[in-house]
Amino acid sequence: MDAKVTWKERMTFSGTCDSGFELPLGTYPELGGDDDGFRPMELLAIGLAGCTAMDVISILQKKRQDVREFEVGVKAKRTSEHPKVFTQALITYTVTGQEVDEAAVLRAIELSVTRYCPANAMFSKVMPIDLAYEIYEADVNGERQLVKSGVYQPKEAAQGSPDGNSPEKARLS
Repeated sequence: MDAKVTWKERMTFSGTCDSGFELPLGTYPELGGDDDGFRPMELLAIGLAGCTAMDVISILQKKRQDVREFEVGVKAKRTSEHPKVFTQALITYTVTGQEVDEAAVLRAIELSVTRYCPANAMFSKVMPIDLAYEIYEADVNGERQLVKSGVYQPKEAAQGSPDGNSPEKARLS
């Protein structure tokens, strides 16, 4: 993969990659920017969310789940000192549909984080990543009601410690 950023002015850049799409990068005015684009660390979080989201929705569609809305959020904590790296993340999968099977959602998350998502594979080597899910039932009026929620924990991590908690969970406690 080849990627590059091209400086426009002040702290404004344009980013491109092999796909050919262009993405604006910028920063806050107090840092010399014009608040006119994504911050690079935002793109890392979006990349993580997008990578696992594409896996999970693809798997849910193959499992013929009636998904009407789907969102993946990443809440990443960072150090306060430079270089202000991510120290941990929480990924929350929000699925809205008709009679969505919780087991299908859990299996889709499992396959994404253990087999398919390279962003998760890379980030999980340097920081703990917790995984949560919410399943909403959609009604005919466009309203939705929470029917299931929980925390996904890989089977091997749950079996890896005497209390059933992963080493990452123990560090966060």
